[in-house]
Amino acid sequence: MPTPHIRNATDADLGGITKIYNHYVTETPITFDLQPFEVEQRREWQSQFSETGPHRLLVAESDQNVIGYACSTTVRPKAAYNSSVEVTIYVDPNTKRKGTGRALYTTLFETLAAEGLHRAYAVITLPNDPSIRIHEAFGFKHTGTLHEVGRKFDKYWDVAWYEKDLD
Repeated sequence: MPTPHIRNATDADLGGITKIYNHYVTETPITFDLQPFEVEQRREWQSQFSETGPHRLLVAESDQNVIGYACSTTVRPKAAYNSSVEVTIYVDPNTKRKGTGRALYTTLFETLAAEGLHRAYAVITLPNDPSIRIHEAFGFKHTGTLHEVGRKFDKYWDVAWYEKDLD
């Protein structure tokens, strides 16, 4: 598979983004959303991103199809948290382990470098070795685990917090 093209997401990408995310909603505990979304339901979520600033939404595209996305969002809604972002990445399950996630995060962190941010955080449902591997490869360190904090598929799940210095 050729290296995907990474770019800012547009409104036209929301269908592909939603399809990828819904796979993780219905098939995995990776996200704690319990019901899949319609594209229109995701428009408000998409509205938090811009082409500049700390809150970005990037897509990986191959053959004019969205095959993954990465984003940076608010950690918490209070102003003192503005120097930090939460990052996340989702890849089409048919393209895993082909460099899409690495390409997305490389570009995301390059775009965030000029934003004056101090920290990035990742929240990972456990177990999830592929997510832990990619975050550690990008310099994230485990900072703590919330035990049995979420319930999905009739099971309780732990969530690990990872942190990366952006200074």
